[in-house]
Amino acid sequence: MDTVATHEADSEAVKKANWSSFLETTVADFFTGHKLEKMTIEDGNGNKAKFSRTKDNGIKIEQSSTTIL
Repeated sequence: MDTVATHEADSEAVKKANWSSFLETTVADFFTGHKLEKMTIEDGNGNKAKFSRTKDNGIKIEQSSTTIL
């Protein structure tokens, strides 16, 4: 793999890590703080997440992401 392709792959990995981190911190805090039952968010770049409250008051996060080559 050439250097440019490696850099682009690394950049995508960082974006995915940042998205997951954002979901598990900032968005989870918002969801909990506002006592929501369900919430769906999308970043406009193909990344989506659905939040829902579990029966034991936990938070379930379903996330998907899109990679454009």
